Amino acid sequence: MNEYSQGFEADTGKILKIVINSLYSDRDIFLRELLSNASDAIHKRKFLGQTNPAILNKSDDTIEIVIDKKQKTIEITDSGIGLAEKELAETLGTIAKSGTSSFLEEMSENDNNKDAAKTLIGQFGVGFYSAFMVAEKVVVTSRKAGTSNAYFWESDGQNGFNISSCGQSPNVGTSIKLFLRKDAKEYLDSAKLKTLVKKYSDHITVPITIKDSETEAEQANSAQALWTRPSSSITDEEYTEFFKSNFGAFDEPYLKIHNKTEGAIDFTNLLFIPKTAPFDLFEPERKTRVSLYINRVFISKDIEGLIPTWLRFVQGILDTTSLDLNVSRELVQNSPILKKISKSITKKVLSELKKKLKKSPEEYDAFWSQFGKVIKEGLYEDFENRDKIIDIIRVFSNKQNTNITVNEYLENMADGQDSIYYLTADTLKQALSSPHLEGFKSKDIDVLLMTDPIDAFWMSQMAQFNDKKFVSISRDTYDLSAIGSKETKKPKKSKAAKGTIELIKSHIEDLVADVVESTSLVDSPVKLVASEGGLDFNLERILKAQNPEYEGTKKILEINTSHELIKKLPKKSIDVQKALSRVLFEQARILDGEMPSDAQKFSQDLITVSLND
Repeated sequence: MNEYSQGFEADTGKILKIVINSLYSDRDIFLRELLSNASDAIHKRKFLGQTNPAILNKSDDTIEIVIDKKQKTIEITDSGIGLAEKELAETLGTIAKSGTSSFLEEMSENDNNKDAAKTLIGQFGVGFYSAFMVAEKVVVTSRKAGTSNAYFWESDGQNGFNISSCGQSPNVGTSIKLFLRKDAKEYLDSAKLKTLVKKYSDHITVPITIKDSETEAEQANSAQALWTRPSSSITDEEYTEFFKSNFGAFDEPYLKIHNKTEGAIDFTNLLFIPKTAPFDLFEPERKTRVSLYINRVFISKDIEGLIPTWLRFVQGILDTTSLDLNVSRELVQNSPILKKISKSITKKVLSELKKKLKKSPEEYDAFWSQFGKVIKEGLYEDFENRDKIIDIIRVFSNKQNTNITVNEYLENMADGQDSIYYLTADTLKQALSSPHLEGFKSKDIDVLLMTDPIDAFWMSQMAQFNDKKFVSISRDTYDLSAIGSKETKKPKKSKAAKGTIELIKSHIEDLVADVVESTSLVDSPVKLVASEGGLDFNLERILKAQNPEYEGTKKILEINTSHELIKKLPKKSIDVQKALSRVLFEQARILDGEMPSDAQKFSQDLITVSLND
């Protein structure tokens, strides 16, 4: 018999300590996690058996829970795909390969580790290790379908693990034996386990039986897929437990969508939108979390095209009888029927989100803070649904100082206004302090403040909404004189003002495309705007970050000729004029979130100006 010992990976050991020490108040969930894994293993064997009938189970699939009160053990056995020796070491020796560092970072930054662990354990794939909340030792025996030998995996959750061969075995699948802690003997009560199975795992379609030395084996779950039942017969608690059990959540979903569609195409969807964004929401390799079933037979968790990427936070089940049980993933993914189902689901999600927004904007804003950036990807990528997506986006109103919809902006436009004004910036704080807003504030005209990187891209794709043109106040030309209050008029150009502009231009003509008199500045002396054909500042910064050699275009410097500093500039010495002109240019860059173009020169110019003030 071959046997060897191996230590846990460093992060695995750290996470195990968190799991064991922080989740005692919720340790009932260990049963939910282990039963979900067993169910997944059985479904995987069924699916792979479509192309390799030799590995299919010749009898009915089952999950058995056996209680031994004398040994103080619980043993959970499934007839699933099983694990080979190497898979035991890799799967049970490493936790959430893509997420361990993020998990530990989240834990270290959270003052309440218990609450953080509740939220994060499901996100980072550590469900199997919840067994150590109740067990002082765990022994896994597994034989993989298509092989003849079985292997032991044994660990106390602290000092690594041992793997050994136990020779040939007649049973394919996995058995997990838990040697219970002294303070976890309550789980030797079959009545308690039945209650937990009913609460957490009733929907699992495989029969789950419980047996102890004093009773006959008894099925504890109804083994009926939850989504096949009429929604009117399902309680909110049942939906929530299904969501928690299948998707590793520890709170209620923000939204559930359960529909049955009949007609040319038949399908049932049970979808959930979580309240909290998963840690890997923006990772390029993140897959969809909607599982495809064909006539209640599990096919895959990551079929491309099942749901658009900008809805990748949606989790749930899609079950259809309109597709053949075809094992070719490529044929399934390219199926016209699946594309029609996807379109229908997308429209349904958008419709339900719109209802939630209308019903409770405050709750919707909490959802939007988690997933808004992803939804806005759809404005850039999904032309077909763009008009529906823009109905549910939230944008910050400078005038109302809160999030609003674009439709609400249109309803509150000023007299004479025929454009939607917006400003992109890196942060809300930067946007609120921008000199670009001054003319709009003085005339009580609202401006939408866009602070997500994706905003610069989708705004470039959407020229107008409801026949109203989108206008970037840092890029596009506009005239506010005929909007709102008629008190503000265009400044009259004077010879002195014209001379000052020419003077400033002569000192910084190598830095700007032009210097012009501003028609909108009120308090600030200068601001920069894009030249004709130029890009929004935020978009240019993104392009520069992607390509350091990208230089962008020179900007136009607008001058507030009514500002006292500008009026004094012609009276200064030539050296101070040059220094002050450059300082004004750099000041405008800084207010737009840029660094000075020449930090050393900027510092020298500041000294020159201050010494000669």
